[in-house]
Amino acid sequence: MAIQIDDHSQDVSRRRFLQKAGLAAALVSTVALSGKASGSISKGPEADLDKIKNLLSAKEPAVWLFTGDSITHGAKHTHGYRSYPEIFEERIKWELKRFRDVTINTGISGNTTNSILDDYDWRVAHFKPSVVSLMIGTNDCSKKEITTEVFDKNLITLLMQIRKSGAVPVFHTPNIIIKEKSAARAGIEEYVKVMRKVADENQVIVVDNYAHWQGTFDKSKTENVFKDWLNDPLHPNERGHQEIARQMFKSLSIFDPKEPSCGGAYYEGEH
Repeated sequence: MAIQIDDHSQDVSRRRFLQKAGLAAALVSTVALSGKASGSISKGPEADLDKIKNLLSAKEPAVWLFTGDSITHGAKHTHGYRSYPEIFEERIKWELKRFRDVTINTGISGNTTNSILDDYDWRVAHFKPSVVSLMIGTNDCSKKEITTEVFDKNLITLLMQIRKSGAVPVFHTPNIIIKEKSAARAGIEEYVKVMRKVADENQVIVVDNYAHWQGTFDKSKTENVFKDWLNDPLHPNERGHQEIARQMFKSLSIFDPKEPSCGGAYYEGEH
């Protein structure tokens, strides 16, 4: 006996299937852009490193955007020498021959994650960057309204916006400070831990300046980090900015010890 199939039931089943498929697709999209959950489906920081490698090998020019506080700004404390975004520009536009690439620095002294979020469209979005480098936290840790929980939330929101635009995010932990001379920022390491956690859970490239500076401070017999790398209790001097730039080169796999921007000796001409 032939079995009769109800057309109406078939249509209902089909609609339910499509609805479930649509919800599943939406869920995947939401998870991909959500903060802590994104790590479960992301390919990891290696995927972003591959994207940067492709940018560097492509014929089309790239836009490298740096944002943050006074350290990224490079204000006052560099003694007329280059800040780390400027050293990065030398590496990219001259040594790597990416002549048409553009580097943009929208760091502003005194800023926090709140500041960047409030001004995100002007500071970041309208430049349509290929890569967004963010160093932040030195001021956040001194603001009562920016607890570690708020800092966590702000970093995730910034990350979502950067990834949504198609840009590659790069997090920088801030450098160590002289805590005894800046009591309001004594908790900075807790904010560094938050940045590392957000980066780990969301598979973000991290330039861990704090670890590099602290490791050098603890182990080096030749480097006086506080005296030689800082200009005051918080701000890197020209040598400190060189260290930040070189850590970034290493984190992005573009470090070459023979090149001047990476510390290589260079002399040209007769005098």
